[in-house]
Amino acid sequence: MRTRLAAILLCIVSVPGVIAQTVVAQTVAAQTTTTTAAKSGFFKTSDGISIHYLEAGSGRPIVFIPAWTMPAWIWQKQIDEFSKKYHVIAVDPRSQGESDKPSSGHLPETRARDYKELVDQLGLKHPILVGWSMGCGELIKYVEQFGTDNVRGLVLVDGFLTDKPSDLFVPISGWMNQLQQDRQKQADGFVRSMFKKPQPEDYLKRVIDASVQVPADTAVVLIYNMLAIKDFSPGLARINRPVLFMYQPETQQAADYLKLKLGDNLRLERFEGDGHALFVDDPEKFNHVLEDFLRTAWSSH
Repeated sequence: MRTRLAAILLCIVSVPGVIAQTVVAQTVAAQTTTTTAAKSGFFKTSDGISIHYLEAGSGRPIVFIPAWTMPAWIWQKQIDEFSKKYHVIAVDPRSQGESDKPSSGHLPETRARDYKELVDQLGLKHPILVGWSMGCGELIKYVEQFGTDNVRGLVLVDGFLTDKPSDLFVPISGWMNQLQQDRQKQADGFVRSMFKKPQPEDYLKRVIDASVQVPADTAVVLIYNMLAIKDFSPGLARINRPVLFMYQPETQQAADYLKLKLGDNLRLERFEGDGHALFVDDPEKFNHVLEDFLRTAWSSH
């Protein structure tokens, strides 16, 4: 059960090795890297919510959607790489990052509508949509509601997608209470357990601080709404574009489920030895696989 919960909840419960990893991470010297200065933008949704996004580069569009409580800038290594020849947009979903934090509107369907309105607002033509973890289910809801006429392909990153999620409500109820009682402690354990490769301590603290900015009650509702999806079949049935699923071993069940539903339309890429944030743990492999998918997806039309 621990493995399954870690996959579903972005490794949000503390797992063995977190303390050891922290010690190792503290010994890693902060690396000097060149980062792309992405432009910060905002737009208003149809229900009046201000959504923040980062934008860089030009060319064919890629939209990156982060996981539960995570900020847009967690995709920085992808922004740096892909903005060299593509138009890259990374979104702060509602109640995350610099976006508004309303008290309602956190259903996957509503967040999916936010992404569709962002695509329309920016005039993006046939973007590749990339969703991480919770963002995977939201992208399936995107397709269920809006189809794929203006979508070139989908990239699902380590999401928990299955036809039987309901049996996990009871095991996580205690964790939901813990989240509301000590938000800082929960966020610290959650963020550190997303990685299997050492990360600089200042980077980990930035991600922890970003996670804590999402109100505790909202964070619980987002998890509840994710697990409340009883059937992904309607959205999966509407997918007629290429799909890439990149995952680590704990989400093998989702890989099997997607293969059953999507067949030859699906490409699977497994990341051994990487954490839930596999695009941070192994950005070189992630970017290489994504680049290959982008070329194939756009050349097929």
